[in-house]
Amino acid sequence: MEIDTTWHDWKKTLGRAVNTAEFLGMSDENINKAAYRVGDFLAANFDPGNREQRLLKELWDVGSEEEQQSLAKMIAKMVDKDTGH
Repeated sequence: MEIDTTWHDWKKTLGRAVNTAEFLGMSDENINKAAYRVGDFLAANFDPGNREQRLLKELWDVGSEEEQQSLAKMIAKMVDKDTGH
């Protein structure tokens, strides 16, 4: 299955999810764990819909579990920063 969305829309959606988690009082550690689980699910079940998502999938596929966790953490940080937090 392909995720057909623009890079901007994808980041905006993820940013809203991170903001909601923060609003609900989730710790950064739990947000990062959730981001890793979502990243793992997306990488296993969806085809990237744009070149930026393709790059992230390729990085995910070659990374160790530790590197994937770091990538998920950086993505969560990036989308949170984009929403002004």
